[in-house]
Amino acid sequence: MKKGTASAGVQRPYTGTAGRIENAQVGVFLALATSRGRALIDRRLYLPEDSWSDDAERREAAGIPATVQFATKPRLATEMIDAALDAGATASWVTADEAYGQDPKLRAALETRGTGYVLAVACSPRVRINHGRTLARADTVAGRLPATAWQRHGAGHGAKGPRHYDWAWIHTGTDRHRHLLIRRNRTTGELAFYLCWSPATVPLSELVRVAGVRWSVEECFQATKGQVGLDHYQVRH
Repeated sequence: MKKGTASAGVQRPYTGTAGRIENAQVGVFLALATSRGRALIDRRLYLPEDSWSDDAERREAAGIPATVQFATKPRLATEMIDAALDAGATASWVTADEAYGQDPKLRAALETRGTGYVLAVACSPRVRINHGRTLARADTVAGRLPATAWQRHGAGHGAKGPRHYDWAWIHTGTDRHRHLLIRRNRTTGELAFYLCWSPATVPLSELVRVAGVRWSVEECFQATKGQVGLDHYQVRH
């Protein structure tokens, strides 16, 4: 979060750091998670289109190069993923929250590379079920599932211990590698949805595991705030 208006990219967006709309800079971060550990490996500063990318005077004052043009957050994520994989990083899966899961270009780019994904989406996206013959909202699909469709799986450890949820999945489209994954809170009944694709057939437990790994980036944020002052960024240019 920032106080002034001069820092590159600063505006008043919703920020998870404050839990509200606040004057802040926003970045897109890439974390690599393995069985041996996890770490942030790349980042991009988000430059808002109207208030920054198209304002030549403001860009010049902040020292933003002419080569830096407006890009959506999913586009920035795609660029970082491509750079990491091209540099030799090995990753079988990509996972991210709704801001990225709703972008069809990001999903298509991952499929082109043969990289599986488990990407969170809202309840409203329409998916094709019944071998692609029926188009239905994700929450409608969840509401029609029988009790036998739900399985209990752990999604890793959280701040309060193991995170156990009820999970269900359904094939979407016409192939066996595309799914709608649904998570249900065992206490509140709250639902979360994920669009999934894999280059090969995988079990439900693998998709659940990948969905749980998304919290690695949040854990990296917490660690870097304490160790290197990530939330006290003071660079103006």
